[in-house]
Amino acid sequence: MVIFSAETKQKLYTAVLSDVLDGLGYPDQALRPFVRPLDESLVLLGKARTGGYTNTYSVEDGENPYELEIKLLDDLKPGEVPVLGCDGPTERLAPWGELLTTAALQRGGVGCVTDGLVRDVRKIRELKFPVFHGGIGPLDSRGRGRMIEMDRPVACGGVTVHSGDIIFGDVDGVVVVPQAIAEEAFKLALAKVTDENHTRDELLKGNLLADVYAKYGVL
Repeated sequence: MVIFSAETKQKLYTAVLSDVLDGLGYPDQALRPFVRPLDESLVLLGKARTGGYTNTYSVEDGENPYELEIKLLDDLKPGEVPVLGCDGPTERLAPWGELLTTAALQRGGVGCVTDGLVRDVRKIRELKFPVFHGGIGPLDSRGRGRMIEMDRPVACGGVTVHSGDIIFGDVDGVVVVPQAIAEEAFKLALAKVTDENHTRDELLKGNLLADVYAKYGVL
């Protein structure tokens, strides 16, 4: 499967995937620019597992406000990525921190994407776990927000994400590749990388941009 081949994570980048998705008729698959990586050196590639959050304003006695997110983390499979939709940007809802990162790592999770806040940033960075976030803040989600849906379509950073969609993230942002077209999209993206490399080589030789574009059709 080309999606998870060794060269995919090494060679691909979000810009080329976004271009390919444009060509396939999916122009709105990049999360909004406020969603940024905690560590710009890391690349994220995995299958989405979705969780949808809502704002809350209290916690009742004996209530476990983390019940559904615990269920999602404990059910995580190797290669999967929690994608947590919080209707961000937000100033009060932080669904992700160092302990959930540790739990995800132990289950074989390969990253997290949320348009909510994250905390425990220093410890997460030490774990070299790719996290893409809608902001950083110290607030616990308890009494402020709760996961109310799991493995249902969620809006995250302006993109509708389904469990099983392929998530690719790097320093430029996050792209969501619908599962139904993922194999085709990644094959086309790898081919486009080759054409971009040829374009760059010819530009470095001093060839005119117009001539190089006419030859390879990439920019």
